[in-house]
Amino acid sequence: MLAALAREEQELQFTAFSHGDALALGLLLVERARAMGKAVTVDITRNGHQLFHHAMAGATPDNANWVRRKNNVVQRYGRSSWHVGTQYRSKGKTFEADSGADPADFAAHGGAFPLSLRGTGVVGTVTVSGLPQAEDHALVTSVLREYLAGQP
Repeated sequence: MLAALAREEQELQFTAFSHGDALALGLLLVERARAMGKAVTVDITRNGHQLFHHAMAGATPDNANWVRRKNNVVQRYGRSSWHVGTQYRSKGKTFEADSGADPADFAAHGGAFPLSLRGTGVVGTVTVSGLPQAEDHALVTSVLREYLAGQP
């Protein structure tokens, strides 16, 4: 599983990422969640600048806090929040108890994915909160895959 998550992070990278990309990707994530009948909060941040944020009807204020905490994990570890949590679980540990990171500020739960530029590295995050963590992760990665496939 960890190898598959690492491959996914290598695969789902951009050559460039603009404000327009953030808007298009964010709207695509919202539309996909709507089509699934789900309510989520979507956040896209590049270099500390929030380029897209939308809380769908039915999402809660808690989702924004989950976004912040999951984003902090990606920023610290350079990997998806699902990957980091899975890494701890694969060793029979928990991120909350064994990472030394304050759970008030860090959540290694699925849904935050590194916004990476080829040849540069992680420059931000694409995050969904509101579903079970595996579904948050799957929503982000499936939409990223679709979006990147449509790029020139």
